[in-house]
Amino acid sequence: MNLLAIDTSTDFCSVAACRGETLFSRHEPAVQRQAEMILGMVDAVLAGAGLEIAQIEGIAYGAGPGSFTGLRIAAGVTQGLALARRVGVVGIGTLLALAEEAAAETASGRIISCLDAHMGEVYHAAYRRAGAGWEEVSAPGLYQPEAVPVMAGGEWTGCGDGFAAYRERLAARLGGCVSAVRSGTGPTARAVLRLAMPRFAAGEAMDAAAAVPVYLRDKVALKTSERE
Repeated sequence: MNLLAIDTSTDFCSVAACRGETLFSRHEPAVQRQAEMILGMVDAVLAGAGLEIAQIEGIAYGAGPGSFTGLRIAAGVTQGLALARRVGVVGIGTLLALAEEAAAETASGRIISCLDAHMGEVYHAAYRRAGAGWEEVSAPGLYQPEAVPVMAGGEWTGCGDGFAAYRERLAARLGGCVSAVRSGTGPTARAVLRLAMPRFAAGEAMDAAAAVPVYLRDKVALKTSERE
């Protein structure tokens, strides 16, 4: 299938496309410019893949958690493009996409995904490689660093900017199970696409209206009294 994937869940703007089994992608720092950059990057990636938007048969997107604004951009662009093309969509969790990207870089089969949720908290999940896919060991959740779930056994790789933002606090909590940390690794559209490809092939695509964000949190800032 010819597929497109979008992820704007972090400070990066990320787009990928596949023509059959061949994958093309761009992943660039955006710093709150995702809305300006995303459509141009879609055009550039499709051009690199030798595809027209009319040839796209499905669209995947990073569903969250992550930046509230970034998640809305990815979901909105996915909805618009999918409705115009009358194609289905697949949402991929960003913590799972982070694990997929980390495994591609490290060959690690045990990943603790941890993204900075700000406000003194992290988005956390843990995954174990199971064949060509992943087993969810700890479901995505929102935690203070001192309260994240501790995984059984050792040799887990900690990935994501949560490990940079709360290095000492997470080390105190997870030092017994995490043997390596890759705080610079993040979710990417290419990882979203790799995870979505078998779901499209299995006929699991949903209607474009189902492209909605997964926040895990219902507020974006602390009240004055909470900050004090």
